[in-house]
Amino acid sequence: MMNYDFDKVTERKGTNSLKYDFLVERGKPSDALPLWIADMDFPSPEEVRNALRNKIDHGIFGYSDPKESYFQAISKWCKEQYGWEVSSEHYLLACGVVFAICAMIRAFTREGDGILVCQPVYYPFEESIRVNRRKLVVSPLVYEDGQYRVDYEDFERRIVENDVKLFIVCNPHNPVGRVWTKEELQTMGDICLKHGVFVISDEIHADFVYAGYRHTVFPTVKEEFRQICAVCTAPTKTFNLAGMHIANIYVENEQAHRALREEFDRIGYCQPNVMGLVACEAAYTYGAPWLAALKEYLAGNLAYVRKRLKGTPIKLIEPQGTYLVWLDCNALGLSDSELHEFVLNKAKLWLDDGSIFGVGGEGFERVNIACPRSVLKTAFDRLLAAVSERVKA
Repeated sequence: MMNYDFDKVTERKGTNSLKYDFLVERGKPSDALPLWIADMDFPSPEEVRNALRNKIDHGIFGYSDPKESYFQAISKWCKEQYGWEVSSEHYLLACGVVFAICAMIRAFTREGDGILVCQPVYYPFEESIRVNRRKLVVSPLVYEDGQYRVDYEDFERRIVENDVKLFIVCNPHNPVGRVWTKEELQTMGDICLKHGVFVISDEIHADFVYAGYRHTVFPTVKEEFRQICAVCTAPTKTFNLAGMHIANIYVENEQAHRALREEFDRIGYCQPNVMGLVACEAAYTYGAPWLAALKEYLAGNLAYVRKRLKGTPIKLIEPQGTYLVWLDCNALGLSDSELHEFVLNKAKLWLDDGSIFGVGGEGFERVNIACPRSVLKTAFDRLLAAVSERVKA
């Protein structure tokens, strides 16, 4: 295996980075350390950058579509990483997962229809539902013994009472870090199958699963599920390519596939970003060794966070997947607004407040640990110094 230097700090200020260059514009102190948005502070694999350089050197960036080699790279990746056999004919390319979710909401439901989510969950789900004038239906996750689970009775009741048409599942789950088991997915899927609910499975974090856990792709759980779901995938989280705006949406159901294609046409979305195509194919073709090394480094970062938080009022919710860590700060005895103020102005950290993730997020903070360990050390030095000062007071 090649040696990868994830300890190296790459300067991101002055690059139009949403994470680093927009603190003041977003109302944050200019000296706050940002560990909020889900992109990494590591350069993408060299093979990806070389592929992009070659395209730049060619110098023409005209309209482009993927050739078969693009789909072969995705297919090989899915089979090797998740044991999932895919066919290129079932893919639709999009400029991002959230874009695709909004398009599916419009394609598969009507205004006023109920759409179910299990909060706390990735907040663009709620935003996408509301902005498209659908009814947000929430089945809250149950938090007990330091872990989260689905309340299946409540899950089904919400579907029936609200005539739910669509369920959006996050797997691995952002922000609570659950990697849903095959049995859990089957129970949710069976309920959706029973009541005619279509499932959007957001699996963008599928490549970040910690030792002892395994990602299960939703349609592989049961043959019948292949016809009631769309799977959202992308190389963007895995290889730090969010700005490339490329996602691969897998829909086997012919009617749903056609409806989504027609919605893309109505929006005016056609050919994808040419650089996104190049980056995606290169990442899935050559990126496995880099990802293996990265996951080992992230496991070390997680171990560091675990050690630093031991014996403090802040509780680590042990993640099974993702590079986003969910912290229970309720023992600090602060309201949501007070916790926000404490983290931002006392600890000088820009994190994601738990409350933005919906029901059950109150008193939590989400931290992105995909950064060099020296940056992580600075962040937790700041956080724990502020906690210590508060406890003494």
